[in-house]
Amino acid sequence: MRKNINILFAAAFLFGMASCTDLDVDVKSQYTEYPSDSEVAIEAKMADVYYAFRSALGNNYNRTQTLSSDEATGISFDGDYYDGGTYCHLSLHNFMPSDGGLSYWTDLSSGITRCNQVINDFGGDEADPTIVAPAKAMRAFYHFILMDSFGDVPILDAIPDEDEAIERAPRADVARFIESELIDCLPYLSEENNAATYGKPNKWMAEALLVKLYINWPVYTCGDVTTYEPSMANEKLADCVRYCDEIIQSGLFNLDYDYRRKFFPDNGDQVKDFIYAMPFDCTSAQGMYYGRYRTFRRIDDGNGGYYGGEMGNSCAGNYAMNPEFSDLFTLAGDERNNCVLRDTVYKFDGATYEPTDEVFLYQNELPLVLTKTITLKEVNDQLNTGADFDGWRQGYRSIKFYPNPMEYREHSRNQSNDVPIFRYADILLTKAEAILRGATATNGDSPLSLFNQIRSYVNAPLLEQDPTLDDILDERGREFFDENWRRNDMIRFGTFESEYGFHTQGFPTARFDKECRVFPVPQDVLNANTNWKQNPGY
Repeated sequence: MRKNINILFAAAFLFGMASCTDLDVDVKSQYTEYPSDSEVAIEAKMADVYYAFRSALGNNYNRTQTLSSDEATGISFDGDYYDGGTYCHLSLHNFMPSDGGLSYWTDLSSGITRCNQVINDFGGDEADPTIVAPAKAMRAFYHFILMDSFGDVPILDAIPDEDEAIERAPRADVARFIESELIDCLPYLSEENNAATYGKPNKWMAEALLVKLYINWPVYTCGDVTTYEPSMANEKLADCVRYCDEIIQSGLFNLDYDYRRKFFPDNGDQVKDFIYAMPFDCTSAQGMYYGRYRTFRRIDDGNGGYYGGEMGNSCAGNYAMNPEFSDLFTLAGDERNNCVLRDTVYKFDGATYEPTDEVFLYQNELPLVLTKTITLKEVNDQLNTGADFDGWRQGYRSIKFYPNPMEYREHSRNQSNDVPIFRYADILLTKAEAILRGATATNGDSPLSLFNQIRSYVNAPLLEQDPTLDDILDERGREFFDENWRRNDMIRFGTFESEYGFHTQGFPTARFDKECRVFPVPQDVLNANTNWKQNPGY
């Protein structure tokens, strides 16, 4: 079933808008003759603003967040998928300014420019706040992702003059700008949560972003990333809980949806766990490639592929789940376990996506048995497991964002799985964490009751006493893996410098420096801004 998400794109075409993937537009020449009182025109103009992050979220951003965390290792196969180290550098925290995965800085800065252009077109400081509030909320979101990833970044709240030198602002100042921007927007953002607001910024998206900002407040405002400690006081915990409560008490969100199915290719606004998601469609909203990197390298060299049909296009197969992370998926009855492909691989039904009892046979002969441990041919930074059957089957694999083989085959590896960015489940676990960190409990909620709401809907064992912070971190790993929050969580909990995968003491080129809590500024960005200095440690 094709998701109907293209109204804005049709309107954008009719009004002659530039594509949201065209990053080299002369923004000052755009939209000079717009009927600003037309709702269709407003929505058409906003389309570029809403979806500027789509390409990055569907590939490079997911790569950097996944492989720099304990979720997975980026392996290679005798040089195949080494690609200059763009995957293994992330896995070893040996981040390089030239790594291609960091290119999403450009997507985000382009998105901010588009926000500023729209705000300017509708009157700038004199604009109707109900019209420009969505653009301001997106501007805050793009600043947040940049700041979270790279630390000190420019605060771009207007279109700079042509010859104006852009300066980076301290991370703490960027955090305060994001906070101010979102609070100013809240009264003017829609409180609706339905098909019409799906994938767009509304009040609940902005509040969920504030929750993320506040739970990480000590990380973002400590001044020097190397000095952050999880024991630091957080002055924003009460505010964090307050916005969690507003989302909870809205009654618009719930957990009443099968865990696996909420990430299937036909997901969408019917999933009321999704507060804010990025819509993808394999034909008209392309760029989602999670399945490509998590699927067995030679899946079509077998009896029809294990997804219930041949993929038709090659799969990378180089995101291998770290053994330590796979240990999280062992709770009795936990439905999230079914999102991890492990040991002997069985084929799935192509229509229902449910597993069958038919073993997948490589070359119609060898049962595919994925190994929990990852064995390298030699100890070096290529993380090479070998370009043969034994090399390709190293590590368990995530099938959380299950790819439809027909879509993958006929539409150049694109998937239609929407990617959630903020979820109701996250709000519940964040409130539990905030209370454990010292916030006052509200509305009869306790860390235990909030935590067990998550355990209950996935049929995992309930706790009998309040969770610890370690329990919260582990549960966040189970609940939100592949959703681009693990690195963020690990830094906040103080485990980012821990050992996992091949990120171990003594492994060549593995880094444990706390400067690695932010990525290096991409080299092409530095080349374009010669007045900037590289982040410390790079």
